[in-house]
Parts: sequence; structure tokens; C-alpha cells
Amino acid sequence: MAGDTGVEEGVGLTALMVAAAWAIETHRPDALARDVYAEHFVRASPASADWPVRPQQVPDGDADPLWGRLGRYFGLRTRVLDDFILRHVRAGTRQVVLLGAGLDTRAYRLDWPSGCTVFELDQEGVLAFKAKVLDGLGAVPTVERVPIGADLRLEWAGALTRAGFDPAAPAVWLAEGLLLYLPHAAERALIEAVHGLSAAGSALAYEIKLSPESAAVRESPIYAVARRTGIDLLAMFPLEPRPDSAGDLTARGWHTSVHTAFEFTCRHGRGPEPDPGWPDAIAANRWVFAGRPRR
Repeated sequence: MAGDTGVEEGVGLTALMVAAAWAIETHRPDALARDVYAEHFVRASPASADWPVRPQQVPDGDADPLWGRLGRYFGLRTRVLDDFILRHVRAGTRQVVLLGAGLDTRAYRLDWPSGCTVFELDQEGVLAFKAKVLDGLGAVPTVERVPIGADLRLEWAGALTRAGFDPAAPAVWLAEGLLLYLPHAAERALIEAVHGLSAAGSALAYEIKLSPESAAVRESPIYAVARRTGIDLLAMFPLEPRPDSAGDLTARGWHTSVHTAFEFTCRHGRGPEPDPGWPDAIAANRWVFAGRPRR
């Protein structure tokens, strides 16, 4: 991740990959989530200008490993995390923090209760690219939005509090597609920082891999197809053992639950299914939901 300041390379490029998946999902009649801005991000970058943004532009449709299967994963993930955030803000939480916000447009597309603030943390270059595209479209957020340029491998809590975040009030935290790319120590530090900033009643959702990809999984067609678009996902995943962040939160008094994406495929009736034909690049992913009890 060193030196990645925009969306043209490295982890920043994955934000465009996810945006393309959101665009394809948006144009499905049975979409789980819709983001009308996503295709504009894809078309605005030379790195992704020729990527598909409509289902009919994917030659193999749902059978395509990247834009089909992994795309369904991203669409389902977005819907589940949308529901998670909305459930908590409708129950009264008024601070939302998007860690590694990327090209997330929840501040523009969700129906927010009054009084909410959404803090978006990511690399300066990513946030600048997003602002340029959205400003060009005349997009207006439906909530108070506070972008904060930060390197989440380093200290970022001070920037968040200086921007108006109140550690004494409950918050909803989201790390969507972030911890997969952080080194072991950076993930541990991020979870510790979230804990230190979270008042009773706060909630956190994030995505992890249980362990580094095995040699067999590294041969998954998802990774091969991604490389043909210029995205070497495997080069971005740390090879060191992953920390047990859910266990760390539990030890600190949080209630945690750990799920596979396939559980939510069953719940919503759409999404990726287990793939018995290949070593599965999605099977080791887990979605973790945690809450700090009210005293």
C-alpha cells in the first residue's frame, strides 16, 4: 500500500473494481443495492474506462469469476452493511465512521435520519478523485459528510476527533474491504483505536480473511481474471498470519458474531454460492459484527 494515494494503482484500484461491481448490480432488475454514481467513477478513470458497468457488458454473465461471482459478493456485502448502518442510526446512533471509505456513496444514496454525521477516512487521493466525480455530477449528500484524508496504517484517531467525532457518544463503524489489505500490526492497532474511541452502545462491522490464501486458493479463477484487468489482488494481501480481531473485541467486552457471505446469500436469495469446482477464494472471507453493550 505504500505510496498509494489515488485510484490508479494498488489498493486504490480495488475501489474502482468494487465500483464496477456496484454499477453492474445497480442495473440488475433484482438488485440488492443500487448506486447510481458507481459507473461514473469507473468511466472517469483511464485505468477502468473500458470495464463493464452493465450486466449485458459481461460476456459470461453470472458465470464470469470476477464481474459475475465476485460482483455478486460485493453487491450482497453492500446490502448487508447498508442494513447494518441503517438499523443502528434508526435506533438513535448519530455518528457513522467509514474506515477506508473508498468510493462509498452511502452519504449520498441512503435515507438518513436527521442529525447524523458520516465521517469518511481514506487516502487523500482517493477522496479527491471521488469529490471531483461527484462534484461534476452536482451530487449533494443527504447527510452531513466529513471527508478526512488519512493513512489507516498509521495514527488516524486524532484527525477523526479534530474533525468533530465525539468519543463520548455511540458510533457505527464500518471497515468494508479494508482489513484484508492491512498488515497484522496495522489491523491490531486499528481495532484497538476503534475500541478506544467507542462509547457504550457503539457497533462495528468489518470483513476479514481467516488466514492467508493457500496455494490452491491462489489459483482461483477470480484472481486470474482480476490480473487481466490489471489488479493483482494476491500481491495486496499480507502473507503473515491474520490476527483474531473478533477474539480481541470479545475479550474487551464486545458482543461479536462471525458469518460467511453464503449465510446472507440464503437470507436474501441472491449472492455467491459455494463453488465446489474450484478452491474457493470467497470461502475464507468472514463478515464480523460487533457491539459494545450499553452500561
